[in-house]
Formats: sequence, structure tokens, C-alpha cells
Amino acid sequence: MKILGNEIKPGMILEHKNDLWSVLKTQHVKPGKGGAFNQVELKSVKKGTKLNERFRSSDSVERAILDDKKFGFLYEDENSCHFMDKTNFEQIKIEKSLLGQRSKLLKENMEVNVQFYDEQALSVELPTTVELKIESTDASIKGQTASSSYKPAVLENGIKIMVPPFINSDDKIVLDTRTLEYIKKIK
Repeated sequence: MKILGNEIKPGMILEHKNDLWSVLKTQHVKPGKGGAFNQVELKSVKKGTKLNERFRSSDSVERAILDDKKFGFLYEDENSCHFMDKTNFEQIKIEKSLLGQRSKLLKENMEVNVQFYDEQALSVELPTTVELKIESTDASIKGQTASSSYKPAVLENGIKIMVPPFINSDDKIVLDTRTLEYIKKIK
């Protein structure tokens, strides 16, 4: 689907220079001389390289059409995670490298959204929050204020994050899966 250069928005996937690119940032620029343009920061979906491009409002670019499907997480092995389509019970395997550190956040039967382009998985979206237990954390120092300082903690899955001083070992917390940041403590 063709779109104009001024319609490019962050989060879109574009077909450009024989590759798929994810739009990270856009900035509309109107210089004193010449026509306005859209300064776009792109990241290659397959290679991971970055590219800065200028698209004039008259330029047209191909927007990739992605298929979204919901899958349930089954299990993981050494190099990949296995998911099942809940409607037709078809199973797929996705490399852990596509998920990165977020593969440690997967729990059995967790529903995820997988985006496909030409039958190839491009990205896996986890639920925005997940509940986890704190495995270990440092003791809080008396006199520290909760608003200004955070301390390191290790979650049950081995991920290291920063938490407020009032969080102790064995506490349950809610974690943002997009940023891997602490949200709140569960009572």
C-alpha cells in the first residue's frame, strides 16, 4: 500500500531499498528555503541496521501489510520458543533472538500477538504487563527516600531490574514488558 512521505508515523513497517524497515522516529521539517520534508529514522527488521532518510510530502513509499495472529505460548527449548494458534491448533517455532531478553517473560499459556509478513514472523508482542516474584534484592538503607532512589533486584526469571527501596525479596510485582520497568507491588 503506497503512502505519502508526510504520512509516515513511528511504528509503521515500510518496504524501502529492497528491505523491511521499522519506523523509529519521525520529525516534520520545514526549512526556510525549499519544500517541507519528513526526517525519518528507520531500523532494518532483518539486519538490525539503522538508516536516516528524508521523504518529501510528494514522495511515495510502500507500507508493508502485516498479518496479526494471536498465539498461546507452549514451551521453550535451547534456541526457540514454541507457540500454538488457539483457533486451529497449528504450532509455530520462533527464534529466541527475535524476542531477545523478553523471552524470559513468557509463561505457559500466555497469549501473545505475532506479526507476520509473507508467512515469516517479524515481531512478537507480549501483554503490556506481567506479574513476577522478586528473587533477591538488597536491603533498604534507613533514611533513603522512596522517590529519589532505586535499588537493583533480580526477578524469578533472572532478569535484573531497578525497584523502589520498599520492595523486598519474595514480593510480587507488576512489570512493564515493553520497557522492563517496575510498575507496582502486588499485595
